[in-house]
Amino acid sequence: MKSSEKLLLQNKAWAQEKTLYDKDYFLRHAHIQTPEFLWIGCSDSRVPANEVTGTEPGDIFVHRNIANLVVHTDLNLLSVLQYAVQVLKVKTIIVCGHYGCGGVRAAMGNNSFGLLNKWLRNIKDTYRIHRDELEAIPSEDKRADRLVELNVIEQCNNLAKTSILQQSWKTSQLPVILGWVYHIDNGLIDEVCKVDHTTPIDPIYRYILD
Repeated sequence: MKSSEKLLLQNKAWAQEKTLYDKDYFLRHAHIQTPEFLWIGCSDSRVPANEVTGTEPGDIFVHRNIANLVVHTDLNLLSVLQYAVQVLKVKTIIVCGHYGCGGVRAAMGNNSFGLLNKWLRNIKDTYRIHRDELEAIPSEDKRADRLVELNVIEQCNNLAKTSILQQSWKTSQLPVILGWVYHIDNGLIDEVCKVDHTTPIDPIYRYILD
């Protein structure tokens, strides 16, 4: 049996199990979604948003990319963000990184990865900004862990720099932005930062909005 065929069989078993205990399980989500959260996470297969938070389909609107980056030229991410904030009216945005992130580790070195170099450049910029702190850490593994945390904090700040968030904060003071880091070795999540409408933003990033 092909691996893809096994996935389809598992899908059928999952759907049957859900409706066995709740016959309207899927019907409730068929016509509308009202998630409270937007999850911006890493594409790493070991960090699935619903599973690590114990939530159900419909609870979290999800965007994932390599190393959970918020890049101001990424139209995919910005489209998801705008839809989540302006249409879905999410109350919380979670940027979730994870220890042992391959993208972060790759950005710490000097190997060339072709097209991926352009994406990892964003993490290298974070390393440059925090070089003194990072290079004072003797252990490479602990240095990588700290860069994971700093990367999450930087992406939360990048969200605050968008006109999408600033406009929403002006009218509703929501959403709140939480920076989380997931431990792959034990399944637990730590909060490393929180950004909301009261968080100071460098004036150069502040928009004049109607």
